[in-house]
This record gives sequence, C-alpha cells and structure tokens, in this order.
Amino acid sequence: MIRFIKVEDTLPLRSAVLQKGKALELCINPEDLKPDSFHLGLYDDENILQCVLTVHKTNHPKLPHEGYRLRGMATQPDARRKGYAKELLGAAKEHIKTQLHGDYLWCIAREIAYPFYLEMGFEFFSDEFEYKDAGKHKEMYIPFY
Repeated sequence: MIRFIKVEDTLPLRSAVLQKGKALELCINPEDLKPDSFHLGLYDDENILQCVLTVHKTNHPKLPHEGYRLRGMATQPDARRKGYAKELLGAAKEHIKTQLHGDYLWCIAREIAYPFYLEMGFEFFSDEFEYKDAGKHKEMYIPFY
C-alpha cells in the first residue's frame, strides 16, 4: 500500500541505504519541510515500510516549465527487486502529472541506478560527475508534456 508519509518516516531508510548510517537528523534536507514537498512510502502486506521517496517543487535551470525533483529514494535491502520502487515512483509520477500539473520530474541519479531510471522512462541531461562523497552521478528527467 502506498501512502503519503511524514519526512520523519523516511529517515531510517535514508540513513541506512543512502547516507551510510548517518544520524537521522543529518538526513533531512532543507526542502523536506517546505509545504510543496511530499513524501511517499510503500508498505508491504505486513504494514512494514519497504520503500520511500521525497519530491520537492524545484525547477531545473536547464529544463523548461514547472519541475519537481526526486530525492531520497530508498528501498530496504532485503526488499529489492520486488517492484516496490517502480510502483512507488509510478505513484509519484502520476501525482505530479494529475494533481500537481507538473511538467517533469528530475533527479540526480547514482551510477548504480541509471538502468532503473532509464527503464522508468527517464533520460540523461548531463554528463557524469562526482556528487558530494556519493560517487558518480548524472542528472536525469522524465517529461510529462
């Protein structure tokens, strides 16, 4: 089941999967608390949170129109390859298109996630670069126009 969740609900997975075990309070982005941001979680049949993501209303300077940025997408390690991330990202895309009337969703994707985002319809729009201490990344987006 997919639900809107609080930013606090995203933090344990963000810490464990994306932030190398950082303290939860260090895993919050300033944009997380803005009123035009939203957080989604996918719960399994036992009501355990398996996958989370956050979306911020953020236009990208290289892209036209109204954009949203995907951040902090993480799946429980033992729940990977079950389609949870695809289902959750699909729900986020649908919400942005139909409820928020956004024109695109963009992200800064980790190298390991390029195939996932390509399969979900995203396109590259930058060269590869080192992002903070998290390795190689590229900017990707999916247009809705």
